[in-house]
Amino acid sequence: MSTNNIVGTLRRIVQATLTNQIARFAPSLYVQLTGQTGRGAGEIRLEEVGNYFETCFEEYFQQLGVSETERADYLNGKRMLEYGPGDVPGVAMLMVAHGADQVLCVDRFPLVKMSPKNVQIVKLMLDRLPQVPRERAKACFRQAGQLQSGFDSKFIDYLVTPSGLSGLSNEMDMVFSRAVLEHVNDLPATFRDMYAALKPGGIAIHLVDLKSHGLHRKNPLDFLCWSTWLWSMMYSEKGVPNRLRVNAYRDAVAQSGLEILALKPTMLASPDDVRAVRPELATPFKDLSEEELSWLGFWLVCRKPTVQ
Repeated sequence: MSTNNIVGTLRRIVQATLTNQIARFAPSLYVQLTGQTGRGAGEIRLEEVGNYFETCFEEYFQQLGVSETERADYLNGKRMLEYGPGDVPGVAMLMVAHGADQVLCVDRFPLVKMSPKNVQIVKLMLDRLPQVPRERAKACFRQAGQLQSGFDSKFIDYLVTPSGLSGLSNEMDMVFSRAVLEHVNDLPATFRDMYAALKPGGIAIHLVDLKSHGLHRKNPLDFLCWSTWLWSMMYSEKGVPNRLRVNAYRDAVAQSGLEILALKPTMLASPDDVRAVRPELATPFKDLSEEELSWLGFWLVCRKPTVQ
């Protein structure tokens, strides 16, 4: 390895470790310093953020096999739990707009805020809704139609806990998340929380992103080469990928008592990338099959059994 590579690696370790301690002891300060939104840094225009939330909403129902005409009946009277809503609970608002009674959003970091930018995002989303859903969405705010007043907890509640878990028991009809579970510190505990929160027969649906989130170097899988202790020292408190692969999700679901209804990949690494990285993999990943290593994302749909 060249001197430049060694220096660059050491600099990355020191910077990542220091910022990890800020995230651990002062999470609000970490959010302020990094400007986190919970969606990554991809959006440029406000319209694109609204498009993102609308796409999330549509894709959940596509995966559940619920048509547009069936949506209102499906959502009617439901209480829902969303893990990691980001700084704007846009999907939660759409769920309520289209018929859900309430969505509880839970997170590890205090991200939600009705800043002028976020008010504008919500306004753009409201303007695109048909009249009936738009009126339901406007009623979600503490002062009806006054977006800057923030969401009324009767419709959209927000809970921040150190674990990012809800602590609920048999209250929810549906649990959902998008690109969140790959960030949790304790995956089995998260699925146990889901199981506990759901009513019998309740559904959990998640889109999981197993990519590096920009933390790889040359190979899209080479972020799996850092030793476990070093990765933890650098990233454990920041909500960056926990690096768990699809096998860990299967195990966590099985341990929780939930039933898998669907599990399908959204993106795969190339066989060449898998073969190239295998000799350098950290211990937890060395025995994974080529298929398990290749999964870079997936949809997961689970159900809490009606008979327990």
